[in-house]
Amino acid sequence: QVQLVESGGGLVQAGGSLRVSCAASGTIFSVDEMGWYRQAPGKQRELVAAITPGGVTDYAGSVKGRFTISRDDAKNTVFLQMNSLKPEDTAVYFCHAVIKSTRYFRGYWGQGTQVTVSS
Repeated sequence: QVQLVESGGGLVQAGGSLRVSCAASGTIFSVDEMGWYRQAPGKQRELVAAITPGGVTDYAGSVKGRFTISRDDAKNTVFLQMNSLKPEDTAVYFCHAVIKSTRYFRGYWGQGTQVTVSS
């Protein structure tokens, strides 16, 4: 059994910063790509940022230059540093990781953490 637990969300004023973290625990043999998605009310879930085991990153155009994704493989943890936050960044942020827990890799989701940016 694998669990992803996010932390670090909250309320911040526009222009501020937040850092969210996601730690994977359980029976883990290997972790492949890790990423962050977000879902605002009435909208579809969208990819925010992703990072491969080799450190290659990918960002949504709307956050490029403001958000930074990183990972600590020793702790099976992924981080998202969010700077210059805008009200349109308000959403529930979900962690996703592709993990080999048994014979196969499969995707796992965290429970989500609320990020609210006030104007």
